Amino acid sequence: MSIEKKIRDLAAKYAGGLDEVVKARVEEMKEDDTSHYLLYAALGVSHEEGELIDVYQNKGRFLYKYAGSFLEDAAKICIASRYPNARTTRIPNTLGDRPKTFEIDMLVEGVAAIEVKWRDATTDGDHINKEHTRLKCIAGAGHKPVRVMFYEPNRLQAKKIQLKLATTYLAEGGEYHAGENAWQWVRDFTGIDLYGILQKMDQEVEEGAK
Repeated sequence: MSIEKKIRDLAAKYAGGLDEVVKARVEEMKEDDTSHYLLYAALGVSHEEGELIDVYQNKGRFLYKYAGSFLEDAAKICIASRYPNARTTRIPNTLGDRPKTFEIDMLVEGVAAIEVKWRDATTDGDHINKEHTRLKCIAGAGHKPVRVMFYEPNRLQAKKIQLKLATTYLAEGGEYHAGENAWQWVRDFTGIDLYGILQKMDQEVEEGAK
């Protein structure tokens, strides 16, 4: 099976899961208390529009989650196709008690310990401290830490956190790839144009919607 076929099948799986949870949530919402529409109306939003807003807010939350998981899994498919022995694994936290272990999304022995993120919009300063410990543990275990994040955050504080994180990766002898560089890294590391495959799927959906 071609890599493109695997990614299309993965997309279909996630699309089906998304459709199921959205339908279930919308059905649940029919029993929700809607007395807060009184407040919506005070702000000039009709009950009908308020209902649509609530529904799409829930749909958006599920879509965000499923889209991110799909992209991360698609990237892992690309990595595994080039390095069949790549695997998700955990290493012990040798510098503290919490957490007891750290996860490596895709470990390619002797090459890289890869963390795959579709986006990271955290603004928690403690995240940096935890990540610094994680990277030291990975480097101490003899692995090269590599972070691949396809979409950069929009908020200034989150961007600052990512900048610090990039510096931490480099300080530990690793690599940090974000935005366009992340897509390029996948092409260079695996030989697969993941972005090109997704572009093709995007065009097909848009043409079908016309």
